[in-house]
Amino acid sequence: METHREASANPSGLRGAERRGFAFGKCFDEVSPLCTTLCKGGFRIRTVEHLLSALEATGVDNCRIELHNLDAQSQGHEAEIPIFDGSAREWVAAVEEVGLKVAADLYGNSVEKMAPHVNEPVYVSRNDSFVAAFPADGVQITYGINFPQAPAIGCQWFSTAPLDNLAYSMQIALSRTFCIYEEVEQMRNAGLIRGGSLENAIVCSASKGWLNPPLHFSDEPCRHKILDLIGDLSLFAQFGNQGLPVAHIVAYKACKFGSFLPNIRYSHLSI
Repeated sequence: METHREASANPSGLRGAERRGFAFGKCFDEVSPLCTTLCKGGFRIRTVEHLLSALEATGVDNCRIELHNLDAQSQGHEAEIPIFDGSAREWVAAVEEVGLKVAADLYGNSVEKMAPHVNEPVYVSRNDSFVAAFPADGVQITYGINFPQAPAIGCQWFSTAPLDNLAYSMQIALSRTFCIYEEVEQMRNAGLIRGGSLENAIVCSASKGWLNPPLHFSDEPCRHKILDLIGDLSLFAQFGNQGLPVAHIVAYKACKFGSFLPNIRYSHLSI
């Protein structure tokens, strides 16, 4: 496996040596199929994928995320990252507002980051879902979805190079969480989308189509799945480096890729 070095962005000015890794850890909650949930010591943080996706795509490798005003009903054992309008737009705007700084070590030297390269095909699957990664010169993601129960969504494919110029902010970040109207109650019963409304998701009825148009893109659901996937893949990051592998990643119906991660051998990656 090869090593690729780049500048390591640090938005807060804290020195890279002070925070090169996940303080909260990377333990996935296997019983959270509708969102990515991290857990440690009995505490759970849900819906982390949009924030992590925005940080990864904008080049933020080192940051401290603090949660305040936790839900009293959770008794301090769980929290949910705000979902805003269901996209990553607000997070990208926040990063752009404060800007990036190059991380420095204890001696004031710029800290380089390493991006994992995939030099041989990697493939994981579950039922009819799969994620595959193939050697490539840059990061490319191709994603497919199929919702036959909702003809307005149907089968969609989208491909992008999310780290190239403004590709993420223009093609991916604006895409919103979507759901099937008939499945909304299931999500509410699972404790998700608390306070959710037509303001923070696009809702599709199996019989009536989209209930709150217009869409930002005709294939917005597929693009949003790429947004989620980037957030999950960011958890490959180690020691404050890039998590998104340099590879052509092809995924199909890989809802909440975090559940696939335990099946991926880190030996396939350079870090």
